[in-house]
Amino acid sequence: MEMKVIDADGHIIERDQDIRAHLSEPHCKRRGSLMGSTGLDTGMGGLLGGLEDNDLPTRLKDMDREGIDISVLFPTTSFGLTSVIERDFAVAYARAYNDFIAEVCKQSPRLKGIALLPFRDVEAAVKETHRAITKLGLVAVAAATQGMKEHLGSQTFWPIYEELQRLNVPFCVHNRREGPAGEIRFDSFLYLHTIGRPVETAIQFAGLLYGGVAERFPKLRIGFLECGVGWVPYWTERMDEEWEKRGKVEAPLCKRKPSDYVIHGNWFFSAEPEEGMLPYVIERIGEDKILFASDYPHWDGMFPHVVSTIRGRKDISERAKEKILGGNAKLFYGWA
Repeated sequence: MEMKVIDADGHIIERDQDIRAHLSEPHCKRRGSLMGSTGLDTGMGGLLGGLEDNDLPTRLKDMDREGIDISVLFPTTSFGLTSVIERDFAVAYARAYNDFIAEVCKQSPRLKGIALLPFRDVEAAVKETHRAITKLGLVAVAAATQGMKEHLGSQTFWPIYEELQRLNVPFCVHNRREGPAGEIRFDSFLYLHTIGRPVETAIQFAGLLYGGVAERFPKLRIGFLECGVGWVPYWTERMDEEWEKRGKVEAPLCKRKPSDYVIHGNWFFSAEPEEGMLPYVIERIGEDKILFASDYPHWDGMFPHVVSTIRGRKDISERAKEKILGGNAKLFYGWA
């Protein structure tokens, strides 16, 4: 029997009206955009993003065209939740989004939803984690960290990780199309999109490892999505060198070299289908850590050639392809 192809990182294009329909009062009566706007033209005057208005039947047909059996759906605009400064609104919005995506996924067993949390209220976030996983049937928790006042390794957030580990569901670091905190030098969306997400992800990767999360929660699966994998050998090598010189004093909860946690722990990374560094990364961290992600229906995806591009590669083994296209996602999401 052929292994299922699992898209570990697809997207839903949620609209304000979708969330308002689930928002409690008085938050549902707010005027204007719920998550605000950067004012940047991500669609280049309508040249890009034509798939983003697709309905559910079209999505399922497109999955068939790609050869995708299961797609895990992440939000789009709602990733701005971690920038929300109003605690009560953040809590209400997380509940509303999770209710919305759970309803979407009920329409097809091929769709699995990701939960959002109000990180500004950790107690509420723990409760929402439990509700989203056990009551709504969502399969993981994700965060875009731009706007957060503390890095993800902070012990402030450890109760969330404890609950995720207890429930045996993963935590996904999936940053948005925005620069790291305080960065104001961007003068185009091209510049921002090139730098913002991967730089912010590298910051959080270091924070989680140096903060001791991998040591304290060894069974917690953590995924780093939509940045490719080519950065991982460079960043872990740099972190290893820094840790060897200063780690015992300044990162005492990180007991081993950062690369050891990546190679021997439960840390996963999504790869771009045509990424030239992929064979080298497999050599460095193994073929069991890499996930397939379509990014559908966003403008920078490769639909309808994502799966075929991976299958057609000559520089990685057939075994590695099968793991990337499905086997590793089963492990990551706890379905194996």
